[in-house]
Amino acid sequence: MTAVSETWTLASPADAARARALLARLTADAAVPALDRTRFLAALGARLRPCRDGRRVELTVTARADGALHVEVCGPDPWRRTLSCAVPVTGPLPGPAGLDDARLAEALLDADEDAAAVLAQLAETEELIRFHREELHQTNQGVLALHAELEAAALAQRELLDAERAARAEAENARRQLTFLADASAALNESLDHEDILRVLPELLVPEYARHVDVWLVDDERTPPAERAAASVTAARTGRPQHAGPRPGGLPGVDDLPASALSPDRPLLCLPLGVRAVQGVLTLAAHGDRFDPDTTVMLVELARRAGIALDNARQYQQHRNVAEELQRAQLTELPVTRGLALAARYLPATHGMNIGGDWYDAFPQPDGSVLAVIGDVTGHGLRAAVIMGQLRTALRAYAVEGNGPARILTLLHRMLRHQQPELYATCALARFTPGDARVVWAAAGHPPAVVRGPAGEVRVLEAKPGIMLGVPVPYEYEEHTVELPAGSTLALYTDGLVERRSAGIDTGIERLAQAVGALGTAELEDLETAADSLLKPMLHDSEHDDDICLLLCRTTRT
Repeated sequence: MTAVSETWTLASPADAARARALLARLTADAAVPALDRTRFLAALGARLRPCRDGRRVELTVTARADGALHVEVCGPDPWRRTLSCAVPVTGPLPGPAGLDDARLAEALLDADEDAAAVLAQLAETEELIRFHREELHQTNQGVLALHAELEAAALAQRELLDAERAARAEAENARRQLTFLADASAALNESLDHEDILRVLPELLVPEYARHVDVWLVDDERTPPAERAAASVTAARTGRPQHAGPRPGGLPGVDDLPASALSPDRPLLCLPLGVRAVQGVLTLAAHGDRFDPDTTVMLVELARRAGIALDNARQYQQHRNVAEELQRAQLTELPVTRGLALAARYLPATHGMNIGGDWYDAFPQPDGSVLAVIGDVTGHGLRAAVIMGQLRTALRAYAVEGNGPARILTLLHRMLRHQQPELYATCALARFTPGDARVVWAAAGHPPAVVRGPAGEVRVLEAKPGIMLGVPVPYEYEEHTVELPAGSTLALYTDGLVERRSAGIDTGIERLAQAVGALGTAELEDLETAADSLLKPMLHDSEHDDDICLLLCRTTRT
């Protein structure tokens, strides 16, 4: 099917009416929906109104090949419409001039029918709108009610969330304080020195929990109580925590006092230190105008633990002082004897109790010989020092009876095994006889002695030592003999001199042998100087976990 197009020139209202009536007939025959048809005709009538004033209007109607109807009004304000037709429009297209009055009247009546159909459809639509408006009103009422319920639920949820946040914040604060308390306790108990504990306390608390911290020990005479805050003095006297501020703190377990004259505008929290007795007072100045109650409970507990640490440090100091006095009393004064020079050094460990069971001794025997001894009791502290004293006394007693080095060790082993089970010791003895270049020695689990000959040659006495003293098996020790002509040096030592965590004991013994070989002749002439020179390369790191004993024995011409 090909397109058919007609252009009509309309010059009068009658022409316009006929053209409108013709198009109404064409669109009706083409089965264009009544509503679309009515809208089209209304718009077309508006475009044809200039014909009432005698102006010409050109109207082009095209029946397109696809069956659609295209209408176009030409002029200053062009207008066009395309209508989809259920029944295709076929040509030729009649012109408006061929439309007589009868057909024009029929077309007008048909237009009324279309208007009536549209009005009926409009009435149905209005009824539908009214129904939907009522339905929308009901829906709005339901939505408003739902909004009210949602708002109430949201308010309740916000309250629950606020409560949950507060609970989480409280739990997090409690967790943080417990973590701090655990870490602070570990830091306070790392040392058994008063000064270390007093130094750590301010570092832990400032600036997180206090603006300023002061620690006052009651036996510190540098600052008399009269120059301290009244609350600190009260805490020391009563043993109870005190709060001093412009207004009461109301803190749990803490007494309230008026503001301190030393800090009238800032609250102070004064916490006693000590368990058995008050040793001092920890005073904290608040950051703001009050202390938090939960934080105060934690601070009171921290002060209690700090007091325990100070008590432990004080007991440790007393214990160490006793052990030091005991060990100092056990260290012998070396004898001056013909043909033998002696020098000794004792260094306590740099960590821990600092008091161990290492000892040295040298004394003459009834036959005129000199017995040089070095030993080491396992463990540290007062017990090790006491056992060391017992061994030293027993060894001298056995030596006075004329026993040789091996027999003395056998008797010591028997005594320790029966009197001090589960306690062991090592020991090495060397007997020097005037006029005899031979030295008799014996060892019980002790590191081997190092010998330097007159010409500077160095060797280690690597004969297998006997078992440690006190091991729960019967044992008889053996004696060994070594040539030590005049000018020779014998170095006896404990394992603290040669043993380090970073290297084995064999490496340490090798270092000691090299250090002995490096000693100069002038140093060996003054054995005290030689002892100091020997320690320098062995203790270059200055840190050692065990006590150190060194006994140098140099043979001289009689």
